[in-house]
Amino acid sequence: SLFRLKDLEVPKLGDCNVHIRMLAAPINPADINMIQGTYPLLSPLPAVGGSEGVGEVLEVGRRVTALRPGDWVIPAAAGLGTWRTQGVYPEEMLLKVPSDIPVLCAATLSVNPCTAFRMLTDFESLAPGDSIIQNAANSGVGQAVIQIARASGIKTINVVRDRPDLPKLVERLMALGADHVVTEEMLRKPEMKDIFKSIPRPRLALNCVGGKSTTEMLRHLQPKGTMVTYGGMAKQPVMVPVSAFIFRDVRLRGFWMTQWRKDHAQDQESVAAMMDALFQLIRGGQLTAPACTEVPLQDYRAALEASMKPFVSSKQILLF
Repeated sequence: SLFRLKDLEVPKLGDCNVHIRMLAAPINPADINMIQGTYPLLSPLPAVGGSEGVGEVLEVGRRVTALRPGDWVIPAAAGLGTWRTQGVYPEEMLLKVPSDIPVLCAATLSVNPCTAFRMLTDFESLAPGDSIIQNAANSGVGQAVIQIARASGIKTINVVRDRPDLPKLVERLMALGADHVVTEEMLRKPEMKDIFKSIPRPRLALNCVGGKSTTEMLRHLQPKGTMVTYGGMAKQPVMVPVSAFIFRDVRLRGFWMTQWRKDHAQDQESVAAMMDALFQLIRGGQLTAPACTEVPLQDYRAALEASMKPFVSSKQILLF
Protein backbone atom coordinates (compact mmCIF):
# COMPACT_ATOMS: atom_id res chain seq x y z
CA SER A 1 0.00 0.00 0.00
CA LEU A 2 1.25 3.44 -1.01
CA PHE A 3 -0.62 5.09 1.83
CA ARG A 4 -0.07 5.61 5.49
CA LEU A 5 -1.32 7.97 8.14
CA LYS A 6 1.55 10.10 9.50
CA ASP A 7 1.92 12.76 12.18
CA LEU A 8 3.73 15.85 10.91
CA GLU A 9 4.77 19.09 12.58
CA VAL A 10 2.59 22.06 11.63
CA PRO A 11 4.98 24.54 10.00
CA LYS A 12 5.54 28.01 11.48
CA LEU A 13 3.03 30.65 10.40
CA GLY A 14 4.67 33.14 8.00
CA ASP A 15 3.40 36.71 7.51
CA CYS A 16 1.39 35.79 4.38
CA ASN A 17 0.29 32.36 5.61
CA VAL A 18 -2.99 30.94 6.83
CA HIS A 19 -3.26 28.07 9.32
CA ILE A 20 -6.37 25.98 8.63
CA ARG A 21 -8.11 22.99 10.17
CA MET A 22 -9.62 20.71 7.51
CA LEU A 23 -13.32 19.89 7.94
CA ALA A 24 -14.01 17.55 4.99
CA ALA A 25 -12.26 16.40 1.80
CA PRO A 26 -13.52 14.13 -1.00
CA ILE A 27 -11.73 11.37 -2.90
CA ASN A 28 -11.96 12.20 -6.64
CA PRO A 29 -10.95 10.06 -9.65
CA ALA A 30 -8.14 12.55 -10.41
CA ASP A 31 -6.74 12.02 -6.89
CA ILE A 32 -6.53 8.28 -7.59
CA ASN A 33 -4.90 8.97 -11.00
CA MET A 34 -2.32 11.21 -9.30
CA ILE A 35 -1.45 8.44 -6.88
CA GLN A 36 -1.15 5.94 -9.75
CA GLY A 37 1.12 8.41 -11.57
CA THR A 38 -1.17 8.67 -14.62
CA TYR A 39 -2.04 12.36 -14.13
CA PRO A 40 -0.08 15.32 -15.51
CA LEU A 41 0.19 16.86 -12.03
CA LEU A 42 2.69 14.97 -9.90
CA SER A 43 3.69 16.19 -6.46
CA PRO A 44 7.22 15.56 -5.22
CA LEU A 45 7.13 12.60 -2.81
CA PRO A 46 6.34 12.10 0.01
CA ALA A 47 3.11 13.93 -0.78
CA VAL A 48 -0.27 14.47 0.87
CA GLY A 49 -3.19 13.30 -1.29
CA GLY A 50 -6.38 15.20 -2.08
CA SER A 51 -7.00 18.23 -4.26
CA GLU A 52 -10.33 19.41 -2.89
CA GLY A 53 -11.98 20.06 0.45
CA VAL A 54 -13.07 22.72 2.92
CA GLY A 55 -11.23 24.00 5.98
CA GLU A 56 -11.71 26.53 8.74
CA VAL A 57 -9.17 29.30 9.33
CA LEU A 58 -7.54 29.01 12.78
CA GLU A 59 -4.94 31.76 12.53
CA VAL A 60 -3.58 34.22 9.94
CA GLY A 61 -0.17 35.84 9.41
CA ARG A 62 0.06 39.59 10.03
CA ARG A 63 0.07 40.49 6.32
CA VAL A 64 -3.07 38.49 5.52
CA THR A 65 -5.94 40.82 4.61
CA ALA A 66 -8.78 38.81 3.05
CA LEU A 67 -9.13 36.04 5.65
CA ARG A 68 -9.67 35.90 9.39
CA PRO A 69 -10.09 33.12 11.99
CA GLY A 70 -13.43 31.32 11.63
CA ASP A 71 -13.65 31.83 7.83
CA TRP A 72 -14.20 28.80 5.64
CA VAL A 73 -11.80 28.25 2.73
CA ILE A 74 -11.38 25.91 -0.24
CA PRO A 75 -8.32 25.42 -2.51
CA ALA A 76 -7.78 28.10 -5.16
CA ALA A 77 -5.64 25.68 -7.20
CA ALA A 78 -4.92 21.96 -7.49
CA GLY A 79 -2.25 20.13 -5.51
CA LEU A 80 -3.00 21.49 -2.05
CA GLY A 81 -2.94 18.07 -0.37
CA THR A 82 -6.25 18.20 1.48
CA TRP A 83 -6.22 14.78 3.16
CA ARG A 84 -4.82 16.13 6.43
CA THR A 85 -6.22 17.48 9.66
CA GLN A 86 -4.34 20.81 9.53
CA GLY A 87 -2.17 22.78 7.14
CA VAL A 88 -0.41 26.10 6.66
CA TYR A 89 -0.76 27.69 3.21
CA PRO A 90 -0.01 30.99 1.45
CA GLU A 91 -3.12 33.18 1.39
CA GLU A 92 -3.34 33.17 -2.43
CA MET A 93 -3.78 29.38 -2.46
CA LEU A 94 -7.13 29.69 -0.66
CA LEU A 95 -10.57 31.00 -1.62
CA LYS A 96 -13.03 32.16 1.02
CA VAL A 97 -16.46 30.52 0.90
CA PRO A 98 -19.55 31.49 2.89
CA SER A 99 -19.89 29.37 6.03
CA ASP A 100 -23.69 29.29 5.67
CA ILE A 101 -23.53 26.73 2.86
CA PRO A 102 -23.62 23.00 3.74
CA VAL A 103 -20.17 21.61 4.57
CA LEU A 104 -20.42 18.83 1.93
CA CYS A 105 -21.29 21.42 -0.76
CA ALA A 106 -18.22 23.45 0.17
CA ALA A 107 -15.99 20.35 0.31
CA THR A 108 -16.99 19.30 -3.21
CA LEU A 109 -17.14 22.76 -4.81
CA SER A 110 -13.72 23.57 -6.25
CA VAL A 111 -13.41 20.75 -8.83
CA ASN A 112 -16.69 19.33 -10.14
CA PRO A 113 -19.22 22.21 -10.01
CA CYS A 114 -16.55 24.62 -11.33
CA THR A 115 -15.78 22.21 -14.18
CA ALA A 116 -19.50 21.89 -14.97
CA PHE A 117 -20.02 25.66 -14.82
CA ARG A 118 -17.10 26.42 -17.16
CA MET A 119 -18.03 23.75 -19.73
CA LEU A 120 -21.62 25.03 -19.88
CA THR A 121 -20.38 28.63 -20.25
CA ASP A 122 -17.18 28.68 -22.29
CA PHE A 123 -17.81 26.64 -25.44
CA GLU A 124 -21.31 27.34 -26.79
CA SER A 125 -23.58 30.26 -25.94
CA LEU A 126 -26.56 28.27 -24.74
CA ALA A 127 -29.99 29.83 -24.29
CA PRO A 128 -33.02 28.57 -22.36
CA GLY A 129 -34.63 25.75 -24.36
CA ASP A 130 -31.31 24.58 -25.86
CA SER A 131 -30.13 21.09 -25.00
CA ILE A 132 -26.87 19.36 -24.14
CA ILE A 133 -25.87 15.69 -23.97
CA GLN A 134 -23.37 14.18 -21.52
CA ASN A 135 -22.02 10.76 -20.59
CA ALA A 136 -20.99 9.63 -17.08
CA ALA A 137 -24.03 11.63 -16.04
CA ASN A 138 -24.00 10.20 -12.52
CA SER A 139 -20.45 11.45 -11.83
CA GLY A 140 -19.80 14.48 -9.63
CA VAL A 141 -19.46 16.71 -12.71
CA GLY A 142 -22.50 15.07 -14.31
CA GLN A 143 -24.72 15.77 -11.31
CA ALA A 144 -23.54 19.40 -11.22
CA VAL A 145 -24.14 19.80 -14.99
CA ILE A 146 -27.74 18.58 -14.59
CA GLN A 147 -28.46 21.08 -11.81
CA ILE A 148 -26.68 24.12 -13.28
CA ALA A 149 -28.28 23.48 -16.71
CA ARG A 150 -31.71 23.09 -15.09
CA ALA A 151 -31.31 26.44 -13.29
CA SER A 152 -30.52 28.08 -16.67
CA GLY A 153 -33.43 26.48 -18.54
CA ILE A 154 -31.14 24.17 -20.56
CA LYS A 155 -32.39 20.63 -21.26
CA THR A 156 -30.10 17.69 -20.50
CA ILE A 157 -29.84 14.26 -22.13
CA ASN A 158 -27.89 12.13 -19.69
CA VAL A 159 -26.08 8.94 -20.68
CA VAL A 160 -25.24 6.30 -18.06
CA ARG A 161 -23.95 2.73 -18.23
CA ASP A 162 -26.55 0.01 -17.87
CA ARG A 163 -26.40 -1.49 -14.35
CA PRO A 164 -28.39 -3.65 -11.93
CA ASP A 165 -29.98 -0.69 -10.07
CA LEU A 166 -30.68 1.39 -13.20
CA PRO A 167 -34.26 2.49 -12.28
CA LYS A 168 -32.98 3.83 -8.95
CA LEU A 169 -30.23 5.82 -10.67
CA VAL A 170 -32.65 7.19 -13.30
CA GLU A 171 -35.00 8.30 -10.53
CA ARG A 172 -32.15 10.04 -8.67
CA LEU A 173 -30.96 11.94 -11.77
CA MET A 174 -34.54 12.93 -12.68
CA ALA A 175 -34.97 14.26 -9.14
CA LEU A 176 -31.90 16.46 -9.69
CA GLY A 177 -33.55 17.90 -12.81
CA ALA A 178 -32.44 15.62 -15.67
CA ASP A 179 -34.79 15.82 -18.66
CA HIS A 180 -33.81 12.47 -20.18
CA VAL A 181 -31.69 9.59 -18.90
CA VAL A 182 -30.58 6.96 -21.44
CA THR A 183 -28.14 4.07 -21.41
CA GLU A 184 -25.22 3.86 -23.84
CA GLU A 185 -27.08 1.09 -25.71
CA MET A 186 -30.13 3.34 -26.19
CA LEU A 187 -28.01 5.95 -28.01
CA ARG A 188 -28.06 3.60 -31.01
CA LYS A 189 -31.81 2.92 -30.95
CA PRO A 190 -34.41 4.60 -33.20
CA GLU A 191 -36.28 5.70 -30.02
CA MET A 192 -33.72 8.48 -29.66
CA LYS A 193 -35.71 10.27 -32.40
CA ASP A 194 -38.64 10.53 -29.97
CA ILE A 195 -36.55 12.63 -27.58
CA PHE A 196 -35.87 15.14 -30.36
CA LYS A 197 -39.58 15.61 -31.01
CA SER A 198 -39.80 17.64 -27.82
CA ILE A 199 -36.32 19.16 -27.54
CA PRO A 200 -33.74 20.35 -30.09
CA ARG A 201 -30.64 18.31 -30.86
CA PRO A 202 -27.81 19.24 -28.52
CA ARG A 203 -25.28 21.94 -29.49
CA LEU A 204 -22.91 20.76 -26.76
CA ALA A 205 -21.73 17.26 -25.77
CA LEU A 206 -19.67 16.66 -22.62
CA ASN A 207 -17.46 13.58 -22.74
CA CYS A 208 -15.82 11.99 -19.73
CA VAL A 209 -15.64 8.43 -21.08
CA GLY A 210 -14.12 8.06 -24.56
CA GLY A 211 -14.40 5.01 -26.81
CA LYS A 212 -17.72 3.90 -28.26
CA SER A 213 -19.81 6.02 -25.88
CA THR A 214 -18.33 9.18 -27.39
CA THR A 215 -18.85 8.15 -31.02
CA GLU A 216 -22.51 7.38 -30.28
CA MET A 217 -23.04 10.72 -28.51
CA LEU A 218 -21.51 12.62 -31.42
CA ARG A 219 -24.13 11.21 -33.80
CA HIS A 220 -26.81 13.23 -32.01
CA LEU A 221 -24.92 16.54 -31.97
CA GLN A 222 -26.26 19.43 -34.07
CA PRO A 223 -24.24 20.53 -37.11
CA LYS A 224 -21.42 22.86 -35.95
CA GLY A 225 -21.93 21.60 -32.39
CA THR A 226 -19.06 21.16 -29.94
CA MET A 227 -17.93 18.13 -28.01
CA VAL A 228 -15.80 18.87 -24.96
CA THR A 229 -13.72 16.04 -23.52
CA TYR A 230 -12.76 16.39 -19.85
CA GLY A 231 -12.06 12.78 -18.87
CA GLY A 232 -11.36 9.34 -20.31
CA MET A 233 -12.81 6.76 -17.98
CA ALA A 234 -12.98 4.02 -20.63
CA LYS A 235 -9.23 4.56 -21.25
CA GLN A 236 -10.00 4.42 -24.98
CA PRO A 237 -9.42 7.09 -27.62
CA VAL A 238 -12.15 9.29 -29.03
CA MET A 239 -13.19 7.91 -32.43
CA VAL A 240 -14.87 10.35 -34.82
CA PRO A 241 -16.37 9.39 -38.18
CA VAL A 242 -14.93 11.51 -41.00
CA SER A 243 -18.48 12.40 -42.05
CA ALA A 244 -19.05 14.17 -38.71
CA PHE A 245 -16.22 16.56 -39.59
CA ILE A 246 -17.01 17.08 -43.26
CA PHE A 247 -20.80 17.13 -43.38
CA ARG A 248 -21.60 18.34 -39.87
CA ASP A 249 -18.49 20.39 -39.07
CA VAL A 250 -18.46 19.31 -35.42
CA ARG A 251 -15.83 20.83 -33.14
CA LEU A 252 -13.78 18.78 -30.71
CA ARG A 253 -12.36 20.60 -27.71
CA GLY A 254 -10.82 19.68 -24.38
CA PHE A 255 -11.17 21.07 -20.87
CA TRP A 256 -9.04 20.79 -17.74
CA MET A 257 -10.06 22.84 -14.70
CA THR A 258 -6.46 23.00 -13.45
CA GLN A 259 -5.41 24.72 -16.68
CA TRP A 260 -8.34 27.13 -16.54
CA ARG A 261 -7.26 28.16 -13.04
CA LYS A 262 -3.67 28.69 -14.22
CA ASP A 263 -4.86 30.78 -17.16
CA HIS A 264 -7.05 32.91 -14.88
CA ALA A 265 -4.69 33.25 -11.93
CA GLN A 266 -4.46 37.03 -12.54
CA ASP A 267 -8.13 37.34 -13.45
CA GLN A 268 -9.81 37.35 -10.05
CA GLU A 269 -13.02 38.80 -11.51
CA SER A 270 -13.74 35.67 -13.57
CA VAL A 271 -13.06 33.45 -10.58
CA ALA A 272 -15.24 35.57 -8.28
CA ALA A 273 -18.10 35.69 -10.83
CA MET A 274 -18.07 31.89 -11.14
CA MET A 275 -17.94 31.34 -7.37
CA ASP A 276 -20.74 33.85 -6.73
CA ALA A 277 -22.94 32.17 -9.33
CA LEU A 278 -22.33 28.80 -7.64
CA PHE A 279 -22.96 30.19 -4.12
CA GLN A 280 -26.29 31.64 -5.37
CA LEU A 281 -27.33 28.25 -6.76
CA ILE A 282 -26.36 26.46 -3.54
CA ARG A 283 -28.18 28.98 -1.35
CA GLY A 284 -31.25 28.71 -3.57
CA GLY A 285 -31.26 24.92 -3.21
CA GLN A 286 -30.60 24.50 -6.96
CA LEU A 287 -27.15 22.94 -6.54
CA THR A 288 -26.58 20.22 -3.96
CA ALA A 289 -23.56 18.11 -3.02
CA PRO A 290 -23.27 14.83 -4.95
CA ALA A 291 -24.42 11.67 -3.19
CA CYS A 292 -21.79 11.26 -0.45
CA THR A 293 -20.56 8.66 2.01
CA GLU A 294 -18.87 10.28 5.01
CA VAL A 295 -15.84 8.42 6.33
CA PRO A 296 -13.65 9.29 9.35
CA LEU A 297 -10.00 9.85 8.34
CA GLN A 298 -8.73 6.74 10.14
CA ASP A 299 -10.89 4.59 7.82
CA TYR A 300 -9.19 6.10 4.73
CA ARG A 301 -8.21 2.65 3.37
CA ALA A 302 -11.84 1.52 3.14
CA ALA A 303 -12.74 4.88 1.56
CA LEU A 304 -10.02 4.56 -1.12
CA GLU A 305 -11.14 1.02 -1.95
CA ALA A 306 -14.80 2.04 -2.15
CA SER A 307 -13.96 4.93 -4.47
CA MET A 308 -12.36 2.56 -6.99
CA LYS A 309 -15.26 0.08 -7.22
CA PRO A 310 -17.20 -0.08 -10.51
CA PHE A 311 -20.63 1.62 -10.77
CA VAL A 312 -20.00 3.62 -7.63
CA SER A 313 -22.74 6.23 -7.23
CA SER A 314 -21.54 7.82 -4.00
CA LYS A 315 -18.51 10.03 -3.43
CA GLN A 316 -16.31 9.12 -0.45
CA ILE A 317 -15.75 12.15 1.81
CA LEU A 318 -13.08 12.08 4.52
CA LEU A 319 -14.08 13.83 7.74
CA PHE A 320 -11.43 15.17 10.11
